[in-house]
This record gives sequence, C-alpha cells and structure tokens, in this order.
Amino acid sequence: MTWLIALNAITRRELFRFLRQRGRLIAALVRPLDWLLVFAAGFRAALGLSITPPYQTYITYQTYIVPGLCGMILLFNGMQSSLSLVYDREMGSMRLLLTSPLPRWWLLFCKLLAGSVISILQVATFLAVAAAFGIRMPWQGYLASLPALLVAGLMLGALGLALSSLIRQLENFAGVMNFVIFPMFFLSTALYPLWKMAESSRLLRDICAVNPFTHAVELIRFALNARWNGAALFWTIVVAALFMLLALWGYDPARGMMRRKR
Repeated sequence: MTWLIALNAITRRELFRFLRQRGRLIAALVRPLDWLLVFAAGFRAALGLSITPPYQTYITYQTYIVPGLCGMILLFNGMQSSLSLVYDREMGSMRLLLTSPLPRWWLLFCKLLAGSVISILQVATFLAVAAAFGIRMPWQGYLASLPALLVAGLMLGALGLALSSLIRQLENFAGVMNFVIFPMFFLSTALYPLWKMAESSRLLRDICAVNPFTHAVELIRFALNARWNGAALFWTIVVAALFMLLALWGYDPARGMMRRKR
C-alpha cells in the first residue's frame, strides 16, 4: 500500500503541474499539427509517398506520419519531464524524494510512469484533433495503440531520465535536449520509410534502422493500423530497460553521477 500511495502522489503531482502549464499542452499540439497539416503536403509531393509500395494501405501521407508525430509528442514530453527533474534537483525536492524509505528504483519508475501517462493524454488529444480534420486511423488501432504508446513513452522517458542524471545545471539541459531530439527524430522513420532513405544514402538508412526512436515509431505505426510488430516491441522494451538501468546508476549516490555533483 505504501508503494501505491507513493505512485498516486507522484502521479497526481506531475498531473497538477502539467495542468497548470497550459502552454505546454498547446505547444505539444501545435508542433505536430504543423507537420501534419502544413508540411505534409510538401513532403508528400517531394517524396512521392501517396500510394507507393510497400505502403498501399496508407491512403495519404498524412496517415503515414501520424504515428511519427505521436512519437514526436512522446519524445518532447519525455525530455520536458526530465527537465523538471533537473529543476527539482536544484530546488532540493528531488533529493528529499529519493531519501524516502521506498526503493530508489520504484520512486524513479513512478516519475517515469507519471510522465508517460501525461504523454499519452497529449497524444490522445492530438489524435482527436487530427480526426476532426478527417485524418483518421482504424478504430481498432486507437485501442491497440494504448499499450504501444505506454511502452514507447516509458522508453523515451527513461532516456530523458538517464540524461537528467548526467546534467549538472538546468541551463545545460536545453542544449542537450536539442542535441538528442532532432537527430533522433529526423534519423528515423517518423517522416519517411527506410526504403526511401536508402535511395539517398545507405549509411543514413543503417543509422535510421538502429535508432531506438525508429522502433518506437514503428511500434506505434503498426498498432495504430491494428497490426502486430513483435520486433519493434522487443527492441523498444530492451532499450527502455537499458536506459532505466543507466538512470538508476546515475541517480545512485554511491556509484553514479549524483556523487560527483556534491
């Protein structure tokens, strides 16, 4: 019961913080909607992805990039949640939390899960707005996407959690966010498939193939189309576990970077 109380308290705290930051929700929606409604037409014409094999099932390019934009929301929110961790550490509230009698891994997982829940709420709002503009996915896909979004959100949130353990000052985290977010997003299948990238550069295609964000996007893409992608699920879970272990090491005062910050 004590563990569940801690989970409930941390989740409610993060949710209340998010609700007070209305600009955060607006920014999370405006960015992917710009890509979906404005840039998609240009990308579709330039890349020739309307109904090109092997994507005959995707009626428009907009429906192809919807999963990638869902991944974008998860990625940005994962980084922003980690930014709040750096702020909490500077203010001392993070140290107070980690000194509680509960295991450190559970407390960090609660923070991670709370951030993932907020990310899913943002994605659900984005999908609702996209559906209002006539960009809809199969109704079975919306249900199947919930576990996929949770797994992908945990993986990207764990990445941000690991990065937050390595950053000493709040000012440095913004630069790290840009250094991580944009390469991960553009060197993935969020905007174009691997076979299209291979036409430009084999090296870039291989980089996209090993990018963890690619596996998260493909997991969401298949789920939104009510299809199964076991390989994407496997690699997303493996990478999420690795990032979480790195975060636990970083927040361990006996061995990680937290010891060096004192």
